[in-house]
Amino acid sequence: QYYDEFEQFGFGLQNPNRGFVEMYRCYPVIMMQGNERQNVNFGGKIILPPSALAKLASLNIVYPMLFELRNTVKQRHSHAGVLEFIAEEGRVYLPHWMMQTLLLEDGDLIEIKNASLPLGSFVRIQPQTVDFLDISDPKAVLENALRNFSTLTQGDIIQINYNSKIYEILVLEVKPLNNGISIVETDLEVDFAPPVGYVEKPLPKNTMANKIKMGEPSIESKGWSAFGGSGQRLNGKAVKVSPAATSNSSIDNLNENIPAPLNLPFGKLFFGYKVVPFGDKKQEITDDPAPLFPGEGQTLRPPR
Repeated sequence: QYYDEFEQFGFGLQNPNRGFVEMYRCYPVIMMQGNERQNVNFGGKIILPPSALAKLASLNIVYPMLFELRNTVKQRHSHAGVLEFIAEEGRVYLPHWMMQTLLLEDGDLIEIKNASLPLGSFVRIQPQTVDFLDISDPKAVLENALRNFSTLTQGDIIQINYNSKIYEILVLEVKPLNNGISIVETDLEVDFAPPVGYVEKPLPKNTMANKIKMGEPSIESKGWSAFGGSGQRLNGKAVKVSPAATSNSSIDNLNENIPAPLNLPFGKLFFGYKVVPFGDKKQEITDDPAPLFPGEGQTLRPPR
């Protein structure tokens, strides 16, 4: 009955001089009778009636069949491929995201005409939520999702389904410079823009790595000593600590003398660096030092 209604108002009639141009009433794929078609709802292809196939066959149409979809009332347009010709006469079934892009309601009129689009070489996309970053391999997911698309139109917000979750993706830019491209059997370079709402987290400021990177003074250079204090000798003499040993210059010299990491070839072993004495002066020990362990001992063997 829809087809008869179109004919009495002049819709559905083919003018052979202007190619394929038809007016249909559009409906979402979910309203189509028969088996559920999730791949159509999350793709870029439409379902036309059988009469459209007969009219296309009589024309010199370039394959694959691509179409321009236009909402003439609100001046919105997009592009799509065709999946099947099994819709009721006078009707066309569109994915839900495509109806949103074209600002269409169920039963609105839409103009469909054949189009010839250049093969795409580049597309820049932007996920509309930061949840897209949770996907472990977004490139593989997007490559699999784009198999259900024949065209991409700049400005469209397409939808893909992954792990029972819907992700919206904005087509920011396409190349060649055109409002629509064909992505059938072509090498397409894909560039990702930061998702909407994504905020890059700044690096922590008060970390030792940042202090070294920014050249800030370390704790040692501020006068702190790792082993401050006095020691005890077994011979009873006091240990003299030179002030220069704990100065900042000595610490700096110590840091400069730290050897670089070893890069030994296979099969060679490292047994330590060459020992260099600290100085020529040796500790003076008195001839008669105090006994370290005074007392008398006992033995189990009787004296001879």
